[in-house]
Amino acid sequence: MQRFFLGRRTYVSGNLLIYYEQGNPYKAVSPDCFIVREIEPHPRNVYKIWEEGKGPEVVFEVSSKTTRHVDLGKKMRLYAELGVQEYFIYDPTSEYLDPPLFAYELVGGGYVPMKPVKEEVVIGDLAFVPGQMEAPEYISRLLGLRLTLDEQDHLQFYDLATNQRLLDDAEALAVAETMAKDAELRAEEEKLRAEEEKLRAEEEKLRAEEEKLRAEQQKQRAEEAEAKIARLEEELARSRAGR
Repeated sequence: MQRFFLGRRTYVSGNLLIYYEQGNPYKAVSPDCFIVREIEPHPRNVYKIWEEGKGPEVVFEVSSKTTRHVDLGKKMRLYAELGVQEYFIYDPTSEYLDPPLFAYELVGGGYVPMKPVKEEVVIGDLAFVPGQMEAPEYISRLLGLRLTLDEQDHLQFYDLATNQRLLDDAEALAVAETMAKDAELRAEEEKLRAEEEKLRAEEEKLRAEEEKLRAEQQKQRAEEAEAKIARLEEELARSRAGR
């Protein structure tokens, strides 16, 4: 997700202690992932809300058997107090939460379930509406992302502006390597085209020089022929004059 926010004043971090009460080191929480907009994204050892000027706006928690009750209880109440606008809870095992993705938005002083996206998929003359048993999709207005689960219940993010899926590190690396190879191939092709253009230019130059040489040779032969004719005419004139 950090790549999505590159070049923006947006801080993305996770498993980092957030201190929310100055002078009290026990007042801290460590979300699995949190995002804060409009602050510099430089590295931090801890996050102190009173120094940063604002707290996290979006929080993601990866839930498990041992954390689900805290995620849906104590942490939820604390995040509401801290003003976290959007709160997402995800169960990657699909064993402890049903559905495995919950989403909440802050309304007033507490959280209400976020309204899931109900998009109709049209294929030809048929329209398909997500069923009741399908995992819901959610829109994060703050992040500009659509959150959904794939067939294996893996959490996926889509850019609302482009509808393109955000790639994980391995996928991004593979894409970067493919792009680098493509760029290298294009550079080689450009080099070959340039060399071919150079060869064609040299061939054109050689043909032009050959044409010039042929023209000069033809001119020279014509001049020699004219000179020979002139001599013969002169000799003929002298021969006639001597009779």
